[in-house]
Amino acid sequence: MDEPTAGRQVLRVKREAWHGSAGRRRARLAALAACLAAGPAASQDFLLPLTGAGGDPQTAVAQSRTSDQVSVTNKGSIESSLGPDGDPLGLRAYLAQRGITYVLTYIGEGLADVSGGLKRGATYGGRLDAGLDIDLDRFMGWEGARLHTDFFQIHGHGMSRSFVNNLTTVSGIEALPSTRLFELWVEQNFWDGKVSIKIGQVSADTEFAIAQSGVVFLNAGFGWPNVGAVVMPSGGPIYPLATPAVRVKYVPTDALSFQAAIFNGDPAGTPYPDDGTDPQRRNRHGTDFRVNDPALLIGEAAYAYPSLPGMTGLPGTATLGAWHHFGRFDSPRLDSVQGRLLADPEASGIARRFRGDSGVYAILDQTLYNEPGAPGEGASAFVRLSAVPGDRNLIDLYVDAGIAYKGLIPGRPNDTAGLGVIHSRIAPAARAFDRDALALGTGTGPIRSSETVIEATYQAEIVPGFTLQPDLQFVMRPGGGLPDADGRRIRNATVVGLRATVNY
Repeated sequence: MDEPTAGRQVLRVKREAWHGSAGRRRARLAALAACLAAGPAASQDFLLPLTGAGGDPQTAVAQSRTSDQVSVTNKGSIESSLGPDGDPLGLRAYLAQRGITYVLTYIGEGLADVSGGLKRGATYGGRLDAGLDIDLDRFMGWEGARLHTDFFQIHGHGMSRSFVNNLTTVSGIEALPSTRLFELWVEQNFWDGKVSIKIGQVSADTEFAIAQSGVVFLNAGFGWPNVGAVVMPSGGPIYPLATPAVRVKYVPTDALSFQAAIFNGDPAGTPYPDDGTDPQRRNRHGTDFRVNDPALLIGEAAYAYPSLPGMTGLPGTATLGAWHHFGRFDSPRLDSVQGRLLADPEASGIARRFRGDSGVYAILDQTLYNEPGAPGEGASAFVRLSAVPGDRNLIDLYVDAGIAYKGLIPGRPNDTAGLGVIHSRIAPAARAFDRDALALGTGTGPIRSSETVIEATYQAEIVPGFTLQPDLQFVMRPGGGLPDADGRRIRNATVVGLRATVNY
């Protein structure tokens, strides 16, 4: 079998393998046979994940090799570059035969604010991810079930927290130093994988609201729409704080999927009135397992289409989702006594509370160009929009978009270049509070409007499982236009950085 034919067969098998456990086993055996017949190049492709970010079919040709998003299975392992030392004593192979697999990923990055922001300076941050999966069918005869858990060791200091003070965190790994449990769940598949139920400690950003073409970027906003991270209690059930949840997913066809989940709506518990303590300190090690807070419901439908009209052979994914939180949310402008303005010196200082909060989001993720004769290389782009009510949230509109190109430089088929933009609009009530404060003489700062971030990045694969990624971000109006110590708007910030990722 010639190599291009084998490559096409492997890709076909990957698509077929998206369904249930029995189908996956048959497909993987077929793919293995095809790869062995085709030689080393196709065998290397067989080692790649069968799905894209979030577990859906990969339709973005430019999905990067590594990412800080936990929704992404990093492609390649440095084990293959270490020769006989890649699997000491054959332990990894021994465990895999019994259905136990583990992945270790280290992400280390240096970032520097070279102009603007709160102050100039440099930081180093790192995160060690230890993930464990157990196929419970092979391990103990529990058909269609698997167990998954993740642990993080997070260290270093955050660029956004210490230097930039922006809404969309500069790095997706930024968090307070800690060793913490992240996810711990069991998933059961039914009807050859068409239906699955996941129960345990779950993070919403591993499956919901994911843009495949956006996983190459460093800024955390490209991982989870920042409107949710800013407005939900304790930042919502996302990195680094997962929470108890139940998720149900239905996959009627290869192209269509529906999923819904109920989460405990506050992973750290927010005292009222809020005492200002950081949620990551309130749930320091991820082991609070809170179940008594108001619930968060999320639902999502995704359609992976083969191509749009006039774009033959260029696949994409359209996603539509919505969420509702049953908690209480503070008005950014009005107090709880007779609807007075919070900026009024005679106001109570306690904000009016609204019952519940909701949001909607939509994503279009599209392959734009395939390199001729080079499967897996080309350009893909995405646009994502999210909106929430403006009377009880700091942000009411979030939009991000980006384009990524895999194999842009000849001879570098696994490198990915990306250019993206994020725009977060300050809600009308929050802007009105700033105007009230100026009019009543209780404020001297500027009126907040919006924050925009532009990011350019290039991820280079040095060897399978090891990437280096220089990055440049320009943050306009950090915090939406927050004042500095002198009451003037914080200056636009320029952040440069270099990330190294090792996957084993």
